[in-house]
This record gives sequence, structure tokens and C-alpha cells, in this order.
Amino acid sequence: MNKMGTVVGFTFMNKVRTKSFLITTLVLALLVTIGMHVPYFIDKFTGGDDQPSKIGLVYEGQPELAKSLEAYTEKQQAAGYTLVPYEQADKAVLQAAIDAGDIDGYLQFAEADSGVFPTVTYTSKKDSLGMGLQTALQAALQNVKAEYLTKGMLTDEQIAALSAPVQIDAVKASVESSGSEAGNKTAETGAINYVIVYVLIILFFMTIMMTGNMIAAEVTAEKSSRIMEILITSVSPLAQMFGKILGMFLIGLLQIAIFAGVIAVNISLPYNQPVLADFNLQLSDIRVEVLVLGLVFYVLGYFLYATLFAAIGSLVSRTEELGQAIMPITMLSLAAFYIGIFSLSAPNSVLMKVSSYIPFVSPVSMIVRVGIGEPPVWEIAASLVVLTIAIFLFGWLSAKIYRTGVLLYGKRPSFKELRKAMKAYKI
Repeated sequence: MNKMGTVVGFTFMNKVRTKSFLITTLVLALLVTIGMHVPYFIDKFTGGDDQPSKIGLVYEGQPELAKSLEAYTEKQQAAGYTLVPYEQADKAVLQAAIDAGDIDGYLQFAEADSGVFPTVTYTSKKDSLGMGLQTALQAALQNVKAEYLTKGMLTDEQIAALSAPVQIDAVKASVESSGSEAGNKTAETGAINYVIVYVLIILFFMTIMMTGNMIAAEVTAEKSSRIMEILITSVSPLAQMFGKILGMFLIGLLQIAIFAGVIAVNISLPYNQPVLADFNLQLSDIRVEVLVLGLVFYVLGYFLYATLFAAIGSLVSRTEELGQAIMPITMLSLAAFYIGIFSLSAPNSVLMKVSSYIPFVSPVSMIVRVGIGEPPVWEIAASLVVLTIAIFLFGWLSAKIYRTGVLLYGKRPSFKELRKAMKAYKI
């Protein structure tokens, strides 16, 4: 009985079998699945029909512009729509074609003065064109407009270049004069790494709050039911504390493994592949160091917070007082979460550099900096050293508090009373 492994196994199996764990895990897995299918649902419900829209094109009034639009559309391999020409602007005929389903709507150019591009009207049963169709038509009409205003002064290639949007590539400057490739490395890290960092931050916060609250609640429940007085005769307080922490840590890893499996299954679905490609999410862009260092900082951050949750739980005699007691630790975890989330666009800011050396915030800060920014190796090493020292320091302090607090009943002890009691025990 006096072995930490027994406590670890009991804590793990006892929590895994509870309905709350099973329900929470299933609900979160379902939410992850729904979240990953949001782009697919958006594509389906916003006109993501495989059949291109059929649009009537009225030649009367502006035959030159209509012919130019039709010629441009024929050159596009996947325009997203097809044009059905109509020589006359007969509203009765056009409306009958819409009602019969021959066309979804029709385009008509208004009369305009020479040198001025006319307004364009799209008539259909719907109030709007839809995002995809509107974008495609605007691009086509922009090209027609450029050709109309230049009146043959530019070639087709020049008109296409004039209509194309200007692309801006972000390049990171380097003080090193040698190695132009290293000095001009683009800051673009791949959208998939951005997603990984975002997911790691959320997982860190969720698992810290869930497992931390479970640790504190279990310790408090054992004290309030007086079962702690029996346990203390069989298992040392330190074996109990670190056994519970390791058991909850295994539960957190199990949940992460389940979520990773759910994500992998959803990514592998055939209809999700083109949707992910549209969002520029390429699995080949994943950086291994992001996963490795992200896991390292996640583990170290967990042990730092878990020891504090166990210490606070040992000082509370009634579960009703637990929420108020752990509020300071909850605020620290919230601060780390918000600093990480709101700094995703500025991973190398002064705030992120400073918070990289604050133990309660550094796990999230370094996950962001490693995943999106480019911190020097010595800063990563220094952050790891500071975080490791903090874990040993607060682990020692939490062990002394736990050793003292598990048998203190009644009202929560003051700092003076706790300090006096801690001096009686040596860790």
C-alpha cells in the first residue's frame, strides 16, 4: 500500500470509470468533430453545389461588353458559372426561363455614356448572388471593365495583370550578412502550425482546469469525509499527493490521445481533404519542433499547476469552499491563456519575451513563440531552466503545505498558523 504506483493506478482507474469523465470526453470529442466539419457545412450551405450556376447574359444595349464577358468566361477552366446568351431583353421570356429552371438569374448592362462603364444588374429569385458566385462575377467584370476603359491599348496579358490583386510577401530581416537564405527567410510558418498552436493553447487551459480541479476536489472530499485519517496511516502524504498528480496526468494524456485520434479520423475523411486544401492546411508543413517543444512545455506547465492545486485542496475542509480557494490559481491560468491567444499575431513582442520567463505564463508563451515566431535557442533553454526550477521550488512548497494541511480541519489556517505548522515537518 505504501507505494506511489498504487495511488497512481487507483486514481487513474477511479476517474476513468466515472460518468462525468466519459460524458465530458464524449461531448468534447463531438464538439471537435463538429468544429472540423464547419468549413464543409459552410461550403454546402453557401452555394457549394457541384453544378455551376446558369446565368442569362443579355446582349441588348451593350453587346460589346456582353461579348467580352462571355469571351473571358470561356477562358476560365473553373469559373463556377455558365453563361446563357439572350439577344433581347424580354423580361417575360427571361422570367419564364428562371421559373422553368433554365437559368438561375440573368445579367444586364445598363445604358451609359461613352467612356463610362455602365452599371450591372443581376435579377434572380434570391436577394443575393451568394459569396462564391459574387466573387467570380466581380473578378470577371473587373477584367471586362479594364478592357473596356483601355479600348485595345493593352494586351490580354496586360489586362489580366492589371486586374490581378497585388500580393505582399512578408520577409524577416536578419542582421547577419552571410547566408541570404537564412537572412531572408519568410515569416510564413504555414497555416497548419498556426492551428496547432491554437489547439495546444486550448488543450493546455482545458486540461489544467479539468485535472487541477479534480485533484483539489478529491483531496478536499477525502478530508471532509474523514477518510484521510485512514489513508494517512497506510500511504504517506507525499505518496498521496504525487500519486494523485501522476494519475491525473495520465488521464490528461488519455484525453489528448482521444482528441488526437478524433482529429486524425476527421482529417482523413475524403470530403474534408479539398476543404482543408482551400484553407491552405497542408500536413507536410507541420514542424516537428512545434509538436515536441509544445508537448514538453505542456507537461512542465501541468506539473507546476497540479502541485499548487493539490496544496490548495489540502487546506480546504469543505467542498463548498473549494471554488473560492482555487480562484487565484484559476486567474493565473486565465492570464496565461489570454496572453497566448491575444499574442498570436505578435509572437515576438516584448510581452511575449518577458512572459517567457514567468513560470505560470511561460508554457503558453513559449508554445506561441516556437510555433509561430522564431525564438533563439538560448531563450528556449533559459525558459525551460526557469520553469524546471519553479516546478521543484513550488513542488517542495506544495509538499510541505500538503503534508501539513491534510490533517488541519475547521476553518482555513492563516499564513501564520500554516507557517508554524510547516516548521514542524521536514520534507
